[in-house]
Amino acid sequence: MTGIDIEKILKLAPSPAYVVDLGRLRHNLAILDQVQRRSGAKILMALKAFAMWSVFPIIRETLHGVCASSPWEARLGREEFGREVHSFAAAFKESDVVELLATSNHLVFNSFNQLERFRPLWEKERGRVSVGLRVNPEHSEGHTPIYDPCAPASRLGIPRREFDGRSLQGVEGLHFHTLCEQLFEPLARTATVFEEKFGPFLHGMKWLNLGGGHHITREGYDIDALVELITYFKGKYGVEVYLEPGEAIAIGTGILVGEVLDVVHNEMDIAILDVSATCHMPDVLEMPYRPGITGGFDPGEKAHTYRLGGPSCLAGDVIGDWSFEKPLKPGDRLSFEDMSHYTMVKTTTFNGIQHPAICTFEPETGELRVVRTFGYEDFKSRLS
Repeated sequence: MTGIDIEKILKLAPSPAYVVDLGRLRHNLAILDQVQRRSGAKILMALKAFAMWSVFPIIRETLHGVCASSPWEARLGREEFGREVHSFAAAFKESDVVELLATSNHLVFNSFNQLERFRPLWEKERGRVSVGLRVNPEHSEGHTPIYDPCAPASRLGIPRREFDGRSLQGVEGLHFHTLCEQLFEPLARTATVFEEKFGPFLHGMKWLNLGGGHHITREGYDIDALVELITYFKGKYGVEVYLEPGEAIAIGTGILVGEVLDVVHNEMDIAILDVSATCHMPDVLEMPYRPGITGGFDPGEKAHTYRLGGPSCLAGDVIGDWSFEKPLKPGDRLSFEDMSHYTMVKTTTFNGIQHPAICTFEPETGELRVVRTFGYEDFKSRLS
């Protein structure tokens, strides 16, 4: 991974461990700050992707707040980030709304039914909490159906036809979230469809939230075009514009350190690690996708090919097949790349497998800090 001293981290970190490089984090924040300064947009951090609250003091120097998907995330944002908190979920319980109204600056509903059902609650907080609606432009840009909010029969967002005959009294903003790990062009196409369908409703509103899935800090992202798009909406409709990427904050910032426990042979060489696909990187099975490994290559490309798997009882706990220049042996360390986002937030303790430590690495000093380790009591306390 560019700019990260993998060799030093592998020597210093415990295994298993998530390690976030603070230099790369600051690098990403500088790019996002440039977007904010040039466009006037406010960028929020999506806690669903990255919620390592020990680094919030660094992030809140640049970003304007967080977006939350539940009362617990909203509370974490309020207590540990301390700036704006924007909350949305596909549906709320009444107790959720009560709690979110106490912790949030924006509260976004996913249906007119919920907007009206909870009107007596949120109308009391008008002026302090801004209420919005999530819309569905019904324009798919996603490549993986499980991550496409505009897939057929999606439960996320209100289609344009549902607006006919409905009151928008008290609604101050619209929100759409349609992207996943994408560059600018899919946003441009989505924004065109959104404006055609929902643009007339923006007149008189206070804000527009363009959601997440924007890989702004990835090489090749057209930042000039993004700034132009934001400026267009701000100028035409007089709205505040928000973006809420999660991955863009954490792209390229972290690794997952793992260690080889054993090497067995069953038709091919299989290395069993202390990291697990199902426990520590579930997107490998859900998405699915293939993470990068420092010094790892496609099967057959180098002399020694292995199937890498976790220690759990799940037969399918397989991370994938890689080749290496040298044979693997117990005790060898591996670095799984780009493991900050959608990893720590999705882990489990299935089988009672050890949860990775959470660490930071400061490249300016070479210091690796173990922020948190997990023990038996953490596993036990999730059960009863």
